[in-house]
Amino acid sequence: MSDWFAQLKKAKKSCIVDGKLKRVHFDFGDGREMVEEYNLDTNVVTRRAWRHNKELKGEDKWEVEIGDPEPVYNKEETVLIRENSNQPFVSRRITRTNLEWRIRNLPYPIETYSVTAEPDSKNLVVRTANKKYFKKLPIPDLDRLNLLPEQENISFSHKFNTLIITYKKPKALVDLEKAVLQEINEIQPKNQDMMNCKPS
Repeated sequence: MSDWFAQLKKAKKSCIVDGKLKRVHFDFGDGREMVEEYNLDTNVVTRRAWRHNKELKGEDKWEVEIGDPEPVYNKEETVLIRENSNQPFVSRRITRTNLEWRIRNLPYPIETYSVTAEPDSKNLVVRTANKKYFKKLPIPDLDRLNLLPEQENISFSHKFNTLIITYKKPKALVDLEKAVLQEINEIQPKNQDMMNCKPS
């Protein structure tokens, strides 16, 4: 189907089930690890995070691709450290039919915003007419399939100081996700120990 799907099939996979979530760990054998969390009711990915092992002392941090960013703690005081709470920040979601970005702390009315597909950089670009905000949004889901973003698939809305950008999934991505879901559904949890799953 694609080089990306071939990598997923080849990766060493394991999983755990925790309530309504299925966590699947992919080890690609080249220092890359990916963890996806699937909602068992919807079969939609609710979280995807990456770690790139660098053979240095200490644990490498997970980079969140889908879902809310990891909280940052002060190691000595175990106190959550936040940037200015008024600064805009981006989180990503996936639904059955769409890719979604939520940019919080954007108070301007909806007519202020433009969201454009830029095939040359493979990004979506968010701009405000008042020049107060500019952001490039990568789309790794499309990039893995060598697909370019198309303007006709973009829509957006604004409420509660949050800009919600929706990108309709192309058929190739929908088909890929179905194939990946079928692949991970073959990793069955052991009944005697719900916290371990049979590696594939």
